[in-house]
Amino acid sequence: MARPESTHYDLTAEEKRDLIKLIEAGKPLPERYRFLLFEDKREVELVWNGKSRDVCTAILPSQPLEHIDEPRVEAASRRLTKAEQRRDAAATLAAFATFNDPFFDGKKAGRLVAIGPINLPVGRLFVEEVITECRKRGASRADILAFEFEMGLFPAILDEAKRKGIDIAPKIIPPEVFDKRAVDKGQVRFSDVAYVEANPRYDQKDKLTLALELTDFSVHYSQGIADELAHGLKEGKSEVVCDRGTLYKVSKDKNGVVSREALTKHWTDWVDYRAVDFDYESRREVISVAKSMGVEGALPGIVDSASGELIEFEDRWTGAYIFENEWQSFRTRKDRTLELKSATHTCRNPGRYTVAVKVIDLFVNDTMALIPVTAG
Repeated sequence: MARPESTHYDLTAEEKRDLIKLIEAGKPLPERYRFLLFEDKREVELVWNGKSRDVCTAILPSQPLEHIDEPRVEAASRRLTKAEQRRDAAATLAAFATFNDPFFDGKKAGRLVAIGPINLPVGRLFVEEVITECRKRGASRADILAFEFEMGLFPAILDEAKRKGIDIAPKIIPPEVFDKRAVDKGQVRFSDVAYVEANPRYDQKDKLTLALELTDFSVHYSQGIADELAHGLKEGKSEVVCDRGTLYKVSKDKNGVVSREALTKHWTDWVDYRAVDFDYESRREVISVAKSMGVEGALPGIVDSASGELIEFEDRWTGAYIFENEWQSFRTRKDRTLELKSATHTCRNPGRYTVAVKVIDLFVNDTMALIPVTAG
């Protein structure tokens, strides 16, 4: 039911034009407009065989962290519910656990904080929902914490958020959050998401032949870390830190004077290795699973006690593809040069292809981007 108390909706001029066009064309409205135009929030529940409805709603920010080598028998047999995801995330990131908001998980340095799914990569729909919730609250800045983001999500979605007046900062949750000693010592550092920009370069004589040129690489960085490390650095010690897209060597002499030396001056200084797969979707990732495989399904190769026979299994596509290295360029200790433009590749047939470019930076962080190209 539409909101009765006000006829004013917080929509941009571009969104109003899009809505008018969709209504005139008789097309359904996109899902992202339901939070702005309607009061009710439809909920969709995924139901599968063996799903448990026992949900723990208690949030215990002070509970001890589990050791990664101690398996949870009950959690191994089913996927985490959303309540459990938020509980575990809040317990791990204790600074946000006392924040009271139905959507956001915390607020730090004037920025709202939203924690993405624990066992799924954050996609466009989640980011759009964060943008919508920010506009509903009149907020202009928000951080999204996640273990993984979908490929190709950035920087387009960030530019879209800026056009709507929202500053979104996606950050990677480091594995140190599961190390109790690192948490106690304050050594957990969240890094911004790196993204790759590359453009296809077509041969003027042969339209089936192209090369891929790396045009930009935004590295993992964390604002404010350099100042924090400088404050806690011991005299006579130094440490390398990434801050605001630049790699610094932070040193403190015996007199307590802190100095910073820039180690990187251009984005190309970050790239240590790059590779290209000119037809990324040509090879699907297929795994063998039991035909009865589910949340509580049995593993393949296990003898069924009832029949005394091995459980049958089949090949299934995971929805992902396997990266095949068809061209690469990397730095060595003797040769620090790096080719930004790949060798040419000739496609078999005219049509659309998805080219994957993978970049490994100085910290051995792996970043991949998918570039759609048209040959012929």
